[in-house]
Amino acid sequence: MGTKKLNSIYKKLYTSFGPQYWWPGDGPFEVTAGAILTQNTNWQNVEKAINNLKAARALSPKKLHEMSHDKLAQLIRPAGYFNVKARRLKNFTNFLFNKYGGSLKKLFNQGIESLRKELLSVNGIGEETADSIILYAANLPIFVVDAYTKRIFSRHNFIRHDADYSEVQKFFMENLNKDVKMFNEFHALIVKLGKEFCLKSNQRCKLCPIG
Repeated sequence: MGTKKLNSIYKKLYTSFGPQYWWPGDGPFEVTAGAILTQNTNWQNVEKAINNLKAARALSPKKLHEMSHDKLAQLIRPAGYFNVKARRLKNFTNFLFNKYGGSLKKLFNQGIESLRKELLSVNGIGEETADSIILYAANLPIFVVDAYTKRIFSRHNFIRHDADYSEVQKFFMENLNKDVKMFNEFHALIVKLGKEFCLKSNQRCKLCPIG
């Protein structure tokens, strides 16, 4: 029953909103950096930070690895919490060089479970960020869960209101085909639904495309 309903919701959202073209980024490292920078901010701010890194010709694992913390923090200032995020980016590039010689390809050349474990071992990378990197940068089928996912699907009684990340993710992983393109699109459509209809308060239920 969950499979049929989820597929139906996906089709309704896709029909209503169309393709979302996620994740914006030129190549796996830009997507990875974007996933780390987008914590606690909106994408417009992340884009400004990414553009600063591009303008400084610094958007590569090697350049970020070699750059001082202070310089990196200034470049990514538009993303907010710039000192914290600079430290997280440095943590990631240090890990990448220490263990994989700076190669994202080598990091991504493993199964989802072991890759996820590796990413979660990096200080500052949590479940949602790790899964975003796995899905959007490594192109491996894992469902990304965020606050919108929990809000929408608990309101529709698919999951408990207090369900944790792994419970929500398990629900999607068990009821959908493991398809990178669909997971990518579904997550993006859920975000759009959460931002425009299933709001935290004053939700627009009568206009909601999934009812």
